[in-house]
Amino acid sequence: MSIRLHDSMTRRKVELRPIDPANVRLYVCGPTVYDRAHLGNARPAVVFDVLFRLLRQVYGEAHVTYVRNVTDVDDKINARAAETGRAIRDITEETTRWYLDDMQALGVLAPSHMPRATDHIAAMIAMIERLIETGHAYEAEGHVLFSVACYPDYGRLSGRSTDDMIAGARVEVAPYKRDAMDFVLWKPSGPDLPGWDSPWGRGRPGWHIECSAMSEELLGPHFDIHGGGNDLMFPHHENEIAQSCCAHPGAGFANIWLHNEMLQVEGRKMSKSLGNFFTVRDLLERGVPGEVIRFVFLQTHYRKPMDWTEEKAAQAEATLRQWRRLLDGAEPAAGPNEEVVAALSDDLNTPGALSLLHGMAKEISADPGDDGAKGAMLASARLLGLLGAEMGDWAAPVDLSAQAAKLEALRDAAKASGDFAAVDAMKAALVAAGVEVRMSKAGVELVPGAGFDAAKLEGLA
Repeated sequence: MSIRLHDSMTRRKVELRPIDPANVRLYVCGPTVYDRAHLGNARPAVVFDVLFRLLRQVYGEAHVTYVRNVTDVDDKINARAAETGRAIRDITEETTRWYLDDMQALGVLAPSHMPRATDHIAAMIAMIERLIETGHAYEAEGHVLFSVACYPDYGRLSGRSTDDMIAGARVEVAPYKRDAMDFVLWKPSGPDLPGWDSPWGRGRPGWHIECSAMSEELLGPHFDIHGGGNDLMFPHHENEIAQSCCAHPGAGFANIWLHNEMLQVEGRKMSKSLGNFFTVRDLLERGVPGEVIRFVFLQTHYRKPMDWTEEKAAQAEATLRQWRRLLDGAEPAAGPNEEVVAALSDDLNTPGALSLLHGMAKEISADPGDDGAKGAMLASARLLGLLGAEMGDWAAPVDLSAQAAKLEALRDAAKASGDFAAVDAMKAALVAAGVEVRMSKAGVELVPGAGFDAAKLEGLA
């Protein structure tokens, strides 16, 4: 099955034609590790996790290489160290672990490689030397800068004019620059900052050179897909292209560029000043399951702005609880439904894939004995990173038979006495615990719903 993806460079949907089908190669810009990952940081991790899963489904697990880097040398990290008095390595080790734990809670698979920038300084220095030798970079006052004028295609990815790029990059006006657009490949480090010996003195790399060097080392100078959030398109990805293409003329760098759109909260840009800024860990500690967060993300196509709302989270939790009850005890089929694979192969159409799962759930509800349909739905959901055992037991079946029996007894007594206060009180307590109460002539049915909290059931049986 062919996969078609929207290429940011050509601004059209193109067919993925792997350079080597036995080794499909994907590079995605990962986190800068100085603090907890906020909700917006999680979106690209989930988006490209779906792509990783799809590529493994189509080409085989052994034939896909996914690299997602960790930036552990950065001025934000330096500032955090100065602010807290902690060692930089302690901060980056801790925050990297936080990031991995949070992404695992969202069902994000570990990439094939997760290189740390500080482990690839030698490769960065070698690439900078190559750029200087070929006249694409120059040394000035302890800095090394890339000469943008040497790369005529600069700006092609973002489609920005020079004036727009200067404004968008918030370029530093420095006397050692030949041109305002030139960007730093290497900069000097004082004794209080991390630094490495180089031909230009003790210093540290600029941000952009990191990904060019690491992708070259792990994937080669020419690979299939490069991805990240659209906030990275300029200047980061634009600069990566310039560096890599000048360091390896004719190699091509990445064949396809993918960019996910940004995230909003309740229809507004996430911002600390608006009071709607929160991290993935904030949601997890509030009791929002990681699988629910992932489901909400998948409901919106990756190229459209995603709006996180409490209502969407509640609906997602209810749907996932229903699906897990429906498929309780089922075994996944050997492979996912072909229509679900086709939807994902059409530019990662996750909303379309979820719609197909809703349809499958409806058919299973009408015929609960169809084990084949259950297996196909379970395998299809797991292709999306849903309904797997690794997502935890947050939606495990809950025995509410004792509470149901008590409520039914209270109802029977109330029918005789005409006093329904005890019934109403227990129903209210169950609803407060996140339980959906269904009462009919046939009896009482209690179903865990959105926000279910088993701890609140104490004393109700």
